Amino acid sequence: MDKNSAIGFGLLVAMLIGYFTYNNYSQNKFHEQQRIDSIAYAKAHPKPLLDTTKSAVTNTSAAADALNDSLKKNLPPAFNGTAQEVVLENGKLSVKINTKGAFPSSAELKEYKTYSKEPLLLFKGTNNSMSLILPVNNGAIATSDLFFVPTQKTEANGDHSVELVADMGEGKKVTVTYSLPADGYMMQYNIRLNGMPAATLPLTWNLQGNSTEKDVINERTATQIYYRYKNNDDDYFTVRGDKKETLEKPTAWLGYRQLYFSTALIADEGFNKVNIHSTTQLDSNKIVSKSAFTFDLPIKAGTEQMFAMRWYIGPNDYKILKSYNINLDDMVPYGYGLFSFVKYINKWFLLPMFTFLASAVGNYALVLVLMTLIIRLCLSFFTYKSYLSSAKMRVLKPELDELREQCGDDKQKFSIEQMKLYKTAGVNPLGGCLPMLFQMPILLSLYYFIPTALPLRQQSFLWAKDLSTYDSIASWTSNIPVLSSVYGNHVSLFTLLMTASSLFLAIYNRNMTPQDPNNPMMKWMPFIFPFFLMGFFNKMAAALTFYYFVSNMLSILQQFIIQKFIIDEKKVHAQIQENKTKPPTQSKWAERIAEMQKAQADRGKQLPKKK
Repeated sequence: MDKNSAIGFGLLVAMLIGYFTYNNYSQNKFHEQQRIDSIAYAKAHPKPLLDTTKSAVTNTSAAADALNDSLKKNLPPAFNGTAQEVVLENGKLSVKINTKGAFPSSAELKEYKTYSKEPLLLFKGTNNSMSLILPVNNGAIATSDLFFVPTQKTEANGDHSVELVADMGEGKKVTVTYSLPADGYMMQYNIRLNGMPAATLPLTWNLQGNSTEKDVINERTATQIYYRYKNNDDDYFTVRGDKKETLEKPTAWLGYRQLYFSTALIADEGFNKVNIHSTTQLDSNKIVSKSAFTFDLPIKAGTEQMFAMRWYIGPNDYKILKSYNINLDDMVPYGYGLFSFVKYINKWFLLPMFTFLASAVGNYALVLVLMTLIIRLCLSFFTYKSYLSSAKMRVLKPELDELREQCGDDKQKFSIEQMKLYKTAGVNPLGGCLPMLFQMPILLSLYYFIPTALPLRQQSFLWAKDLSTYDSIASWTSNIPVLSSVYGNHVSLFTLLMTASSLFLAIYNRNMTPQDPNNPMMKWMPFIFPFFLMGFFNKMAAALTFYYFVSNMLSILQQFIIQKFIIDEKKVHAQIQENKTKPPTQSKWAERIAEMQKAQADRGKQLPKKK
């Protein structure tokens, strides 16, 4: 743990200790006052004698119950109630709100199911709560200890709302209102205080994310916390084990992201002093992670002090998140870190193409095949250039072998003579590599796009029951050293097909591309690399490995057509021999350098000479 993390953790611990100490003190003081008031009330209102035919124990118990009932009736409603749940729902979202504490205890996404076809509850259970610390009589009390009276209402436009009121007596009242539109995932969340003036209110948000997919380990790997500051800077972190973070700047929204679903709190006034503690170190396979967010709410001054928030609970759908215009779409990981640039390819090219094909075709396996065809066609110019360069190298191979024999073990001399040959023949030795580099951004974009494509979730194809997770034709439960940690406890057939097609493509390329005998590593790397990737991709989405398999097969077909029917090696050889008879020409870059040098020399001539 570095210094900043230690300071943040220390502040969090100090704040929590201070909160619990202060809250316990206030609670004890409140209950002590209740006890004094109860005794005074009992003395002022003596009860009649009970039936003397009952036993002494029964008389004592009945008297105590009667006294407690009497005391409860005289307590403010916020301290005298029964916890229940009220449901706020529309066609997409159903939220259960606990009347003790007035916080959502569960949220169901009605249009989705878990991998096991059960109702999809993004969060549920006692570990989910939202609690404010209220200033009361120079003390404090948590809203999680108060009982609220609910009132539900449906507007003419179909919007639904529930208002929960906790009357604490003496003009002190807390009103919490939740509102859902007739259609959508964004819930409005308002807090209104009466008789409790405060500039800020501490709030604690506890969240327990439930597992919704096939592989909870994969879900935990994808669990991330996103946040956006009020100055429009944003950031995120992936929850690895136990993670703590302190945000020093006012924060506009806080988001919790699982593999395909997210929840986020958004505040126009912002959150201050945000502390985050998340963990995936859990024993239960039904829970992905637990998170605790603590922060201060700045309250608007006035007779009725208010704070307004919005609460998103829904899918990681890029278009839906984008529609709110507050950068919630950043929670869809289309590219980040070193490869953050590929998110623009995903947003502006792959997503529109995927959406169009899905609406036109419907079958998502066919959509992936069509995407592969379109992408291969778009990259065909670079592919042709790469294969043309390979053809030129094959034509030059006899001359290179002759040079190698002439130079013997003098590698430096061979390199010089080799470059001379390339220059006179008009061949670029990097001509086969550079076109391939232009294809890398597309391959990286697909690596991010396909595993996050929500429509692929629970779509079946052939033996794959769900294209969004790995396909499995065999599995085992026992832990096999090394194999289980690297490869996993299952066999993905699409990954095997991808590996086999990669090896076939490597063999085909080896026969079509001249090999450098002085570099044995490059000779064997194309055959080693697919096996290296096999362990990595065995745990990836079946849609991704299926795409790479189809792409490999199309590459083999494309290469065969280009080399057999488009590129004529005899014409290539004739062109090279013709190039040798021409005087060497400078490249565009060399011409540009020469022009700059000439311009600089001309400017030097025009400068006045020093005396």
